[in-house]
Amino acid sequence: MANETLPLSEFLLYQTEDGRTRIQCRFEEQTIWLTQLQLAELFQTTVANINIHLKAIYAEGELTEAATIKRHLIVGTEGARQVSREVMHYNLPAILAVGYRVKSLRGTQFRQWATARLTEYLVKGFAMDDERLKNPPGKGHVDYFDELLERIRDIRASERRVYLRLQEILALAADYAPTERETQLFFQTVQNKLHFAATGKTAPEIIESRANAAEPNMGLTAWRGDVVRKADTTVAKNYLREDEINELNRIVVMFLDFADDQARRRKQIFLQDWKTRLDDFLRFNDRNILPNAGRVSREIADQKAADQYEQFAARRRAKLEESAEADMLRDVEDAVKKLPRNAKARKKEP
Repeated sequence: MANETLPLSEFLLYQTEDGRTRIQCRFEEQTIWLTQLQLAELFQTTVANINIHLKAIYAEGELTEAATIKRHLIVGTEGARQVSREVMHYNLPAILAVGYRVKSLRGTQFRQWATARLTEYLVKGFAMDDERLKNPPGKGHVDYFDELLERIRDIRASERRVYLRLQEILALAADYAPTERETQLFFQTVQNKLHFAATGKTAPEIIESRANAAEPNMGLTAWRGDVVRKADTTVAKNYLREDEINELNRIVVMFLDFADDQARRRKQIFLQDWKTRLDDFLRFNDRNILPNAGRVSREIADQKAADQYEQFAARRRAKLEESAEADMLRDVEDAVKKLPRNAKARKKEP
């Protein structure tokens, strides 16, 4: 806990004219700090009740005091003089934890609001404050709108999303024949052109040049789950640097919007035309255009990734086994140290 000047933060819980509960926050360094008195006013209860809930929260290990409490200096009037006192302030996680426990009308409204947001997140996979995003914060406050756009671009540019969208667009081509093989070939062509525009390499070339068992995480910069798995190693995007990912995402989203516009206007187009349209699109946006099929095939790239992964996985297993043996030896040594002296002596006797 540290002595700091009082933060300028607010947490407002209110109902709109249509009866919906809303929460509005003014953050100071990406969090909010309230005293127990302010918490009591927020949830319309007593300070003693707030204190009981906070003690229970810390006693049960839901939160730690070190991570959620700071002491701030507050100047108050006592009689005819002004005095400065240290007052404990609680940050956003503590405020939310109290809101889930306090029994009051405002506490009920808070839980209804939180349940609605959590339900939306679980059902849709996202929850958004539309009004906040439509109205940018004032000068000096953090605006997360650009971060939201980047995340949406990354989602739209994921291989599965792009594949499904291209499949829908292809279905509108005049000569489209619904075969999985044809769709895959077209997707690989588009994928290679887009990767080349962003990095100067096709997807197989990226995998073939960057898959390396000797590198940390086999050269990958992203993967699903806690550790790198074999399926992660055949996705070219997983090897890209942050600047390359941002460039690729931007190009992919622009092209999908262009292709979607063409499809929605029901302009007659043939499969072969899409390759030409893609080249025209890239040329108009001053991006590199892939002149051929690339120097590395998908089969060669996948085999390179598989070979490197076998070596990488073997080294990882060896390290885990070595670590486990070291932990086991340490446990044995600790157990021996805890034995009584006479027990140790007997163990040494022949």
